[in-house]
Amino acid sequence: MKGHLIQAAQQRDERVILISAPDKKGLIYHISSVLYELGLNIERNDEYVDKENERFFMRTHTYGEANDEILQKRLESILPRQSTLKIQDVGKKKILILCTKENHCVGDLLLRHDSGELNAQIEAIISNYDVLEPLAMKFGIPFFHISAEGLSRKAHEDKLLECISSFNHSYIVLAKYMRILTNEFVSHFENRIINIHHSFLPAFIGANPYKQAHQRGVKLIGATAHFVNENLDEGPIITQDVIHINHSYSWQDMQKAGRDIEKIVLSRALNLALEDRIFVYGNKTIIF
Repeated sequence: MKGHLIQAAQQRDERVILISAPDKKGLIYHISSVLYELGLNIERNDEYVDKENERFFMRTHTYGEANDEILQKRLESILPRQSTLKIQDVGKKKILILCTKENHCVGDLLLRHDSGELNAQIEAIISNYDVLEPLAMKFGIPFFHISAEGLSRKAHEDKLLECISSFNHSYIVLAKYMRILTNEFVSHFENRIINIHHSFLPAFIGANPYKQAHQRGVKLIGATAHFVNENLDEGPIITQDVIHINHSYSWQDMQKAGRDIEKIVLSRALNLALEDRIFVYGNKTIIF
């Protein structure tokens, strides 16, 4: 019996349907009717109405055999104008990691990837320094060193784009990539670049924000993961978290605690993206 259950699960045709639409009476009924008529079973359904903007959001995890093209057309026929519809396969997505010198976020993602905890395939690590190449090699992940030395920002990003374009990927993860990306670069990957940074911004900026925070007597350390857009560090927030500290922490202790929270927040945000649980609307996110 157990063997039959496993075989059945492997044959299941799973998909995630993401719908954002102007709110309208009967939407859930009409969407569910289409799924039923096409023989799809709803395994999980989440919905939310933004009353301020009169916007409806729905994430539906289904299983059952159906033609995605027919499903798309049927759903589009019952949705209001100015709706968005995505039908996503369930399975591992491919990602690229961009980094500089700090190893804590990269190392954490590599460990999660190696253990099977990360529902993604890391295609490559790309860095403007070669410092983390030995770490990538330990996990058998291709590493590309694209130095920015002596290059204009555009020339460096052109090389970066050339490397990135050779990979099929869903997301780019900035795992402490310490370079500001231009709007032109970001425009190639709308809502597909995920960044992590400490939550001291904009209060403490510069080379050592933890030292500044220590001098100010900060009692909370946080981290923010967000999508990158044309506004520096102001893209739609995916997830945040904080930890409490006290007067006994040196700035080095604060930095260590900050790196721990950055790892957790980045992996959490990435998993939400990999599982298609994020809607971006304006400069906000709806997370299921």
